[in-house]
Amino acid sequence: MKFSGKNVLVTGSSRGIGAQIAKTLASYGLKVWINYRFGEEDAKAVAHSIKEMGGVCDIIGFDVSDENAFVEAIKHIVTTDGELSYLVNNAGITNDKLAMRMKTDEFMSVIEANLKSAFIGCREAIKVMSKQRFGSVVNIASIVGETGNMGQTNYSASKGGLITMSKSFALEGASRGVRFNTITPGFIATQMTDVLKEEIKAGFIAKIPLGRFGNATEVADSVAFLLSDHSSYITGETLKVNGGMYM
Repeated sequence: MKFSGKNVLVTGSSRGIGAQIAKTLASYGLKVWINYRFGEEDAKAVAHSIKEMGGVCDIIGFDVSDENAFVEAIKHIVTTDGELSYLVNNAGITNDKLAMRMKTDEFMSVIEANLKSAFIGCREAIKVMSKQRFGSVVNIASIVGETGNMGQTNYSASKGGLITMSKSFALEGASRGVRFNTITPGFIATQMTDVLKEEIKAGFIAKIPLGRFGNATEVADSVAFLLSDHSSYITGETLKVNGGMYM
């Protein structure tokens, strides 16, 4: 995989899919900035894994929904490295509940963490990358942002908004050489799916044409492709990584 840039910030990369994205991008020679809100020890463990395989990384802790913190974090990265080549907006939360029982603050907390944070990241990235006349951003959405899902009104809204917001940023960034794309993972095997009962897992798998959950590496490889020079003519697109679940 060929990359013209040197570094990448991956939000929410201390564990799960984000951690694998960080490790995969480091394996291609990028300096990875590992972000966490809680779980500094997890972030250190990811950094240790990257350094063990000969990769380069640094840890930067901040709350992505805190505008000032996000702005200052990107300033710090640019001051330290002289650039910000790539950004992966991966951080996010869930707060599931049937819509009729969902309070407004429960809805907004997910919008703030998932959509507002990505907006801040994209906005600050396009400022930096426009000056460079180069950059690529990948936003991690979800299949439920395309299909909706019972009990996830807030999460679906945040991820659906992320998809269309990415297209708007892609239009604004195109003339400046800055690309924005989105990935919508389906059911990916993580710590969250590990605790599900086998009969529940079987019910989900029955709906997936490829007959299995995906894994974090498959998402990470897709991110690497969309960031890399190999996708240099792709912007404003949504890559479905879902085993054919939503065609």
